Amino acid sequence: MLHRIRTRFHDPRIFRYGFWALLAINSLFLFLPLEVYSYLLVFILNSIFLGIGYSDRSNRFLSFFTIVIVFLRFVQEPAPTILKLITIGISYLLIVSISVGYMRRSQRLKEEQFSLVFALSKALDSRDTYTSGHSHNVAYYATEIARKMNLPKEMVEVIKMGGLLHDIGKIGIPESILLKPGKLTDSEYDVIKRHPVIGYEMIKHVKHFQREGILDIVLSHHERFDGEGYPNRLKGTDIPLVARIMAVADSFDAITSKRTYSPEVDLEAALLEMKRNRGTQFDPEIVDVFLSLFESEEERVFRPGQSAQLQDGVQLGHCCEGVDTLVEEFQEGSSRKVC
Repeated sequence: MLHRIRTRFHDPRIFRYGFWALLAINSLFLFLPLEVYSYLLVFILNSIFLGIGYSDRSNRFLSFFTIVIVFLRFVQEPAPTILKLITIGISYLLIVSISVGYMRRSQRLKEEQFSLVFALSKALDSRDTYTSGHSHNVAYYATEIARKMNLPKEMVEVIKMGGLLHDIGKIGIPESILLKPGKLTDSEYDVIKRHPVIGYEMIKHVKHFQREGILDIVLSHHERFDGEGYPNRLKGTDIPLVARIMAVADSFDAITSKRTYSPEVDLEAALLEMKRNRGTQFDPEIVDVFLSLFESEEERVFRPGQSAQLQDGVQLGHCCEGVDTLVEEFQEGSSRKVC
C-alpha cells in the first residue's frame, strides 16, 4: 500500500488534474464571503501541484500560471499593498520552483537508474555472442505482454526493468559452463540453475528493487506453472505475476535465438511450442495474451517495419531485426530463424 502511494506521488497526471481542480476552487473563492486566511493552504497546494504536475513544461508556462495563482490570491487580500504583492509573488514563485526542482531531480534519477540497468544488461549479454541482445529482447516482449494485459503503467515499467536484469545472476556462472557448446552434464545444469538465486543475492539490498518487484522477476522467472520449475518450485498463482510474464518472454526469445546447443527454430514452430506448454510450463492466460500479439498486423508490438525501443534514443537492433519480420514470416510460413 505504501509503495502504491509512493508510485502515485511520482505520477504527474494526478497533480495536473489536482492543479486545475484547485485553480477552479481558488477562482470560486472570489465570490464567497470568506476570510482569505482561512483557505491559504489551497493556494499553496495549487502552486505545489503546478510545479510537480507540469515540471516538464517551459519556464514561460510555469511563470504564467504562477502569476495567475498570485493574482487570485492578491485580489482577495483585505488590505492589498505593493509590498504584499511582491511578498506573495516571491513566496509562490519559490514554492513552484522547489516543486519543479524536486520533480525534475526525481525524473533524472529515474533515467540514470535505467541507464545503469541498461548498461548492466549489455555487459551481461556481451559474455555470450550467441545470446547477445537476449535481455533487451526479453524486456521488450514482456513489456508488450504487460501492455496488452492493460497492467498499470508503473507495473509495465517494473517489468521493463526486470527484463533487462532477469539473468543478472549469470554473471556468477563460470564461462566454461555458460558458453559450453555441447550438452550440459547434470552437475553443470545444477550450476546454471543457481543463477536466479545468485542474481537475487546480488541486488536484494537495492531498496528500489525491493519495493518494485524486480527481485521477484530475477528470482522466479524460471518457476513453472505446474510447480516443476526452480529455484523454489512455486506453482500457479503462487508465482508472482511479473515472473509469470517474464517466463513466457524469456522462453520465446530462447527458442527463437541462435544457441550453440540447440537447432534453429522458425516462428511458427516457436509459437506452437509456446501453445503446447500452455498450462504446464506457462500461465495459460499469459500465453493467450502473448499469442494474440501475432494475430493482426495492426498489433503495434509486431508490426513489420517498426523499430523497437525500450528507452528514448536507445535502439534495440538485435530485437528489431527479428520483431520487424515476425508477422511477415508467420503469415508466409517462412522457415528462417528470427531474433
